[in-house]
Amino acid sequence: MQKSTGWAILLLMLVIKPAASQSPQNPFEIPAAAVPRGKIDDLVFARLKMLGVQPAHPCSDAVFIHRVYLDVIGTLPGEQEAKDFLSDRDPNKRGALIDRLLGREEFADYWAMKWSDLLRVKSEFPVNLWPNAVQAYHRWIRTAIKQNMPYDQFVREILTASGSNFRVPAVNFYRAVRKKEPKVIAQAVALTFMGARAEKWPEARWSDMAAFFSQIAYKSTAEWKEEIVIWSEGSAQKNLSNAGFPDGKPARILPDRDPREIFADWLIDPKNPWFTRNIANRVWSWLLGRGIIHEPDDIRPDNQPVNPELLSCLEQELIQSHYDLKSLYRLILNSETYQLSSIPASDSATAESNFAFYPLRRLEAEVLIDALDQITGTTEQYSSAIPEPFTFIPENRRSIALADASITSPFFETFGRPPRDTGLELERNNAPTAAQRLHMLNSSHIERKIEQGPRLLALLKQPGGGQALINDLYLTILSRYPTDAEVKKAAAYYQTYTGNKREALVDIVWALINGAEFICRH
Repeated sequence: MQKSTGWAILLLMLVIKPAASQSPQNPFEIPAAAVPRGKIDDLVFARLKMLGVQPAHPCSDAVFIHRVYLDVIGTLPGEQEAKDFLSDRDPNKRGALIDRLLGREEFADYWAMKWSDLLRVKSEFPVNLWPNAVQAYHRWIRTAIKQNMPYDQFVREILTASGSNFRVPAVNFYRAVRKKEPKVIAQAVALTFMGARAEKWPEARWSDMAAFFSQIAYKSTAEWKEEIVIWSEGSAQKNLSNAGFPDGKPARILPDRDPREIFADWLIDPKNPWFTRNIANRVWSWLLGRGIIHEPDDIRPDNQPVNPELLSCLEQELIQSHYDLKSLYRLILNSETYQLSSIPASDSATAESNFAFYPLRRLEAEVLIDALDQITGTTEQYSSAIPEPFTFIPENRRSIALADASITSPFFETFGRPPRDTGLELERNNAPTAAQRLHMLNSSHIERKIEQGPRLLALLKQPGGGQALINDLYLTILSRYPTDAEVKKAAAYYQTYTGNKREALVDIVWALINGAEFICRH
């Protein structure tokens, strides 16, 4: 299937490209200077001033609602939600929207998906989970997020868990590793909860940390694929007198205490040089597109933060809130730094790394296909190589809510959904490719959604191709009203189209979903 030349011209005409110049018809930003409004902004803007970098203008309300929905709940705002927000004159409406989104069910779905990437929630090879264990593990992660379990408690429960992998879900952390060896487990702990790559450490430091996990034992039961994870003093694989913390301090391990508890107590101590810094940096990276330390899971002495004072501020906020992650999300999301436009006001090479503008980023595979399904009213079909009932997925299940990375689709494969083999952030590949562009532009998969999707069909059945219909299409797909220029171009295309008028409307939809404004966070 190949779209017409007229459609290709429409694609170039319809989607406004962000430009640095200001005009009343620029829907992406507010023509005013960005003003610091709190600790975060004071530190970011002071750094930008020192570097001689001008911050971007504040983003428009339309950009904000589109951005914050995707960043907080991995979901597009509905047409009516966008209308209500854009018409609201309350000066505090952005903060109120942030609070509402943090309480939505989709918040737990989306962030469980993010944590499942790091915790390698996947059935079978190369990790060792079974589908029902995966479901239990994912449900535990999601519940912890929904209930806003303090982050230090979340980590301690994972590290000290013992019991059946079916009945004590957190123990699956010790099974979702390549090998059940102390050094491999220590590597996973360092990567996930310290943001460090232990394989780059001196051998002695890595081995000394691994000793804390050398008394983990695994015991099978009569139930198929069930395994009991326990602390067993008799299973020691190393003399615990050699155990040492990664900061160089020796450990005193009593014979009647699980060494994992001693390590967990050290790790979650607010004075720990890795723990709070790691999660503060990760959350900033998730919301702002890059870490204050970049990459966010490569913290080491020779990879310093670009703004040490900013990272220290986030750490202190977390400690003072007793590791309430929602409190940290709220602080960052309400900052002027987060709410800057994605249109740079400076061409300095240091602008992006110092957060002078919001970075353009392609949507994750799961978020993108969910957005397409929401717009069109369609569903997806998934498959898994694991022949178990837990791998059956109802068609109305949203992609961000999928527990198991072994359940996949051709769309996921094309758009870089991670296999969850390593726990590394970079395992998720959001870089655009030619195959992705061709799929969006020219695949029967996307064509069927647009031409047969019941929600979109109902919208396109509205009489005429006037401004009201074009407004609805823009609000549904881009969460904003079209500019006057966009209305004129779309209306002219509709009126002069010589074929079936419905095909003209389909072309307009196709043009909008293929623009960077839809495919990317902005």
